[in-house]
Amino acid sequence: MTWNSVLSYLTTNWLELIGAIIAAIGIWLTTLRRMLCWPVVLISILIYTVVFYRTGLYSDAMLQLFFLAFTIYGWWHWWHGKREEGEVRVVPLPRSQMARALLLGFIGSFLIGSLTKRLNAALPYMDATLMSYSLVASWWGARKHIANWWLWIIIDVAYVGEYLYKSLWPTAILYGVIFVPLAVFGLIEWRRAPAAAQIAA
Repeated sequence: MTWNSVLSYLTTNWLELIGAIIAAIGIWLTTLRRMLCWPVVLISILIYTVVFYRTGLYSDAMLQLFFLAFTIYGWWHWWHGKREEGEVRVVPLPRSQMARALLLGFIGSFLIGSLTKRLNAALPYMDATLMSYSLVASWWGARKHIANWWLWIIIDVAYVGEYLYKSLWPTAILYGVIFVPLAVFGLIEWRRAPAAAQIAA
C-alpha cells in the first residue's frame, strides 16, 4: 500500500471516516449516560444518511431518519428525567413490552425488506432486519432500558459482516472494534447504575 493509495482512499471516503469517529464518540458518551451524547449522535446520523444512500443501503439510509426522531425524543426524555431526578436513571423493561417490541421488529423486517427489494436495494432483507431491530434498540435506549445494549451487541456484530460485504471498511471497523466493545461497556455501566443509586440512597 503506497502513500498515494492511502491518500486517495482518505479523499474518497473522508465523510464516512468523519461519521465513524463522531458516532464512536456519541456512543461512548451514551454508555456514560451523558446528555452530550444526543447532539453528537445527531451529527453522526446526518453524515451516515448521506453515506448509506450513496452505497445503495437504502434501509440504513431510512434508518438514520428514524434515528433522527429517536435522538430528538431521547434527548428530551433524558433531559426531562434528569431535571426531575438529578441524573439519568436506568428504567426496568417489563417482559411483556420486550416481547411486543421484538415481535414488531420481526414484522418490520419483512415489511421493510419487501419495500427496499422493489427499490433494488443491496441486501434488502438482511439490511431491513438490522434496521428494524435497530429501531427497537434505539427506542429502548431512548427510554433508558438496559436491554438496549444486549440487542445492540447482536445487531452490531451482524452489521460488521454486512459492511465488510459492501466494502465499507471504516464503518465495519467502527462497528467491530468500537461499537461492539462499547455496547458491552454500556451494558456493564448501566448494570452498575441501579446498584450505585441504591448505595447513594
